[in-house]
Amino acid sequence: MKNCKFKKSLPVITMVGPIGIWMTLFVAVPLIYVFAISFMKKGTYGGVEFAFTLQNYKDVLSPLYLKIFGYSLLMSAVITVICILIAYPYAYFISRKSAITRVILLMFVMLPFLTNSLIRTYGWIILIRSEGIINNFLISIHLIKQPFDLIYTDGAVIMGIVYTLLPFMILPLYSSIEKLDKSLLEAANDLGARPSKTFFKVTLPLTMPGIFAGSIMVFVPSLGLFFIADLLGGSKVMLIGNLIRNQFLTARNWPFGAALSMVLIIITLALVAGYKKAGGSMDDLGGI
Repeated sequence: MKNCKFKKSLPVITMVGPIGIWMTLFVAVPLIYVFAISFMKKGTYGGVEFAFTLQNYKDVLSPLYLKIFGYSLLMSAVITVICILIAYPYAYFISRKSAITRVILLMFVMLPFLTNSLIRTYGWIILIRSEGIINNFLISIHLIKQPFDLIYTDGAVIMGIVYTLLPFMILPLYSSIEKLDKSLLEAANDLGARPSKTFFKVTLPLTMPGIFAGSIMVFVPSLGLFFIADLLGGSKVMLIGNLIRNQFLTARNWPFGAALSMVLIIITLALVAGYKKAGGSMDDLGGI
């Protein structure tokens, strides 16, 4: 009897076991470790002193760090809105094309993933720096006399993160729009609805799950892309990701960095919970 049960469960163990071990070793254990050291003290020369304290979380609530959190959330919100405004028309355009054309256009979306994002960020530096390609071109055609200060600004950081995360908005939106029942659009047209009214009353509400999914997949990563803020923003732009990186690598205050990381994880979980409560499906988040 026991052998029979074991044989029945063997396929499940074989399929799920390796994934379970992987998730335990490389996700659960590191998270538990980070959570644990967030309640520890910083050692005299860096590292961790194993003494329980809540001071790290009290420090997170200081005005300086709350300002960085607020600024980061605002930047991520702006980036998310820009991605929606760019991605929605493109995704809608793709969904209206033939199957072969859709494949080609989606390949253009995926092509940037073939190159490391750090290399692509350096490419933007070459383009927008004071002696870069864009400024030299504008000067050569006499549109400007002095180079624009395009780099080391908030705008440069927003542009770099939008460029990096735009595919994560396009793909969920395309998946949602492509599933849209075209007969509903035809019915609205037959009833005399204008295209704008059809969009706001039919298309937009039915594709809202794709907007929510894409927003989470852009908003959350944008909080942690510290290397883009470092390269395109210089020392002028401080986001949550930069703050956490500095605590671990520069200040060597691992407990405080861990506390900041846990707060960021809580924000992420709250956004996902809000998405699910709004009726979103986790399949949309994993659909790409």
